[in-house]
Amino acid sequence: MPSAADGLARVDAWFVEQGWTPAPFQRRAWAAFRQGRSGLIHSPTGSGKSLAAWLGPVSRALESDDGQAGLRVLWITPLRALAADTAENLRAALDGVGLDWKVETRTGDTGAAARARQRRRLPEALITTPESLSLLLSYKQAADRFRHLNAVIVDEWHELLGSKRGVQLELCLAWLRARRPGLPVWGLSATLGNLDEALAVLLGPHADAGERIAGDSAKTLTVRGLCPERLDRFPWAGHLGLSQLQPVIDYLEQGRSALLFTNTRSQAELWFEALAKNKLEWITEIGLHHGSIDRPLRQKLEQGLREGAFRCVVCTSSLDLGVDFSPVDRVVQVGSPKGVARLMQRAGRSGHRPGADSEILCVPSHAFELVEIAAARRAWAAGRVEARRPLTLCLDVLVQHLVTLAVGDGFEPGAALAEARATHAFAALTDEQFQWCLDFITRGGPVLEHYPQFQRVVEEGGRYRVTDQGLARRHRMSVGTITSDYQMRVKFLRGPGLGTIEESFIARLKPGDTFLFSGRALELVKVRDMIAYVRAAKGRRSLVPRWQGGRLPLSTELADTVLEILEEVAGGDYRDPEVQAIRSILEIQLDQSALPSRHRLLIERSRSREGTHLFLFPFAGRLAHEGLAALLAWRLGQRLPATFSISVNDYGLELLTASALPALTDADWRALLSPERLVEDVLAALNASELARRRFRDIARISGLVFQGYPGKGKTGKQLQASSGLLYDTLDRYDPGHRLLDQARREVLESQLELGRLRAVLERVADQTLCLTEPERFTPLAFPLWVERLRNRLSTESWRDRVARMTERLEKHADRRAGGG
Repeated sequence: MPSAADGLARVDAWFVEQGWTPAPFQRRAWAAFRQGRSGLIHSPTGSGKSLAAWLGPVSRALESDDGQAGLRVLWITPLRALAADTAENLRAALDGVGLDWKVETRTGDTGAAARARQRRRLPEALITTPESLSLLLSYKQAADRFRHLNAVIVDEWHELLGSKRGVQLELCLAWLRARRPGLPVWGLSATLGNLDEALAVLLGPHADAGERIAGDSAKTLTVRGLCPERLDRFPWAGHLGLSQLQPVIDYLEQGRSALLFTNTRSQAELWFEALAKNKLEWITEIGLHHGSIDRPLRQKLEQGLREGAFRCVVCTSSLDLGVDFSPVDRVVQVGSPKGVARLMQRAGRSGHRPGADSEILCVPSHAFELVEIAAARRAWAAGRVEARRPLTLCLDVLVQHLVTLAVGDGFEPGAALAEARATHAFAALTDEQFQWCLDFITRGGPVLEHYPQFQRVVEEGGRYRVTDQGLARRHRMSVGTITSDYQMRVKFLRGPGLGTIEESFIARLKPGDTFLFSGRALELVKVRDMIAYVRAAKGRRSLVPRWQGGRLPLSTELADTVLEILEEVAGGDYRDPEVQAIRSILEIQLDQSALPSRHRLLIERSRSREGTHLFLFPFAGRLAHEGLAALLAWRLGQRLPATFSISVNDYGLELLTASALPALTDADWRALLSPERLVEDVLAALNASELARRRFRDIARISGLVFQGYPGKGKTGKQLQASSGLLYDTLDRYDPGHRLLDQARREVLESQLELGRLRAVLERVADQTLCLTEPERFTPLAFPLWVERLRNRLSTESWRDRVARMTERLEKHADRRAGGG
């Protein structure tokens, strides 16, 4: 009989063969798993977390493998794109230590034959997503497939935490624990600000016995801002980016390989096109990678990265996580990262191996982003990293999970309730709420009980099942919680598919219009059955799709550090090189008005031919500012006969009225910015019913109230909105207390308008000094808000011409003030 040390000895021997030495944190993780513990391993990208988790169960299996087939380790990944890379890495370790396990993937990309084979018999190690794991629970004898399961590993846990996908996984883990008591569950996370909470959510009622294992040392990270030689003193968002193309090319030429990250797919398309046009000799050595490009094209590029075939790949968050390839020499971030964790995740793609240093060059898309870059470096050094807050009581996800179990072997309500309450998400679930869920899936509730399609589950002898196989097939096709603007396939008229674009963008085009996608200029030929057919376009200016996922708000940690820097600047301290680079801009802001800080809210009042402009700069992020702007406009409208136009960005907001507006005192502003009656006034200020109706579309899909359609026959976004909108209106009229309606309203406030952050802003204002100024012209902080409103209202040519004229006037005014004129 092998000794208990034999498995680890084999692991050590393999490390020696590779020229590696196990890190202390890896040894701690192996020992903890072998003791039957669960926990969270957190360490920077590229430090060896995967092997820290994987080799615990592998070392144990080397000693005690009973030779029986069956699933032993379940590996959960947030992105199906990561599954193949993860499988390759796990197989390499198995080959190295000599363990004869099969490693397979099961995701939306897995073929029908492989899925059918896995339903009969799972491999020893399965890499899957939360959605595919949920689907496995929907087949008969699901519990039998997991009877040998010894470990669950959740990769990139921070990417699931705080989302409905994380809630879905919590429910699946509770189901597994109920059938495998004491099942070890381990999460892997890189950068996260609420590690204790992350551990508690992952382990549920067993969190107290969980173990947090940190990497042994913080990675050395260099964050540099690209400071342009010349900056406009009145900057606006997006103006600066591509003007710095040549310095970026110079930086890329210093290395052999690079990743150039952008925050949006639109930016990625533009930067890829610019590099291709300016470096024709690189044409076969540059690539484009984002989530809307067809999977085969992305796989081809990922393989090229592994083989070192690319000098530069322009990408979005699609390459943030785990896709494994040789470390790149250069990482470039275009635009502010908007969050500390995001910047560090991307920076870690350089030097992506234990002990290696990382560097990232940040390219501002407008001048003030240089301050954000300096703030990100400071926040990282101080350990201020964003938290991901978990969700609770998402009844649409619970309803879907219950129907999933009913489609499989069925469930007993007492056991299902206990499993739900064993999660963080539903620990506070009441008997009444659970009974409502049962009533919803069996009858459709009091309003929909007369429609057979809503009576999905039947109760037989105390067990709840789905007996209609047609309903079962429809449900399996709808499992999952990922929602977005509805997607339309893009395909050459005669040729392969290219990827997906949001339906709302294609709806604005007519045949003959051109757009930039997948690195190509394309002409729209026709739209049929949710497919946009295209051909290569020649010589015309192309539109760039704008995806809804591109609106990243400035994080609280980064915003507070920016305010800290501006406070120093007001005292004459320009210590950061990026801040020094925009000194002239900051000095104009100080000369004409003031700078905001953590202790001072800046409010500017200006006059123009358009009317009276009110600018506020809370630095609370775009989403919170949208809610605050609507709130202030409504509260002002209760006092004065005026209507307002609104503009927001991450730094502040603008309210414009053509009406004569009297000057507001400090006391007036205190009342307008009071947190009292916040929810009531926000709901009154916004078309909350329409916002909730649109939110309800996703909730209705997740809960099974509407069906998205069969493959190739999917409903359009308009059809789904109409279906869910009709349901919303019906329920709102006849069952106004419907729990999914309440959830839609709550999600609008909490997620879409960041009510919690808005409340925190107003509570902070109560302790701040209000700095009321009346500059003669728009200041450098106010000007981008004016441009943003103009851009949303006028055509490209019109607003660019007006911006140019206004910039010229402001520059002349600044010169006169500087000269004392």
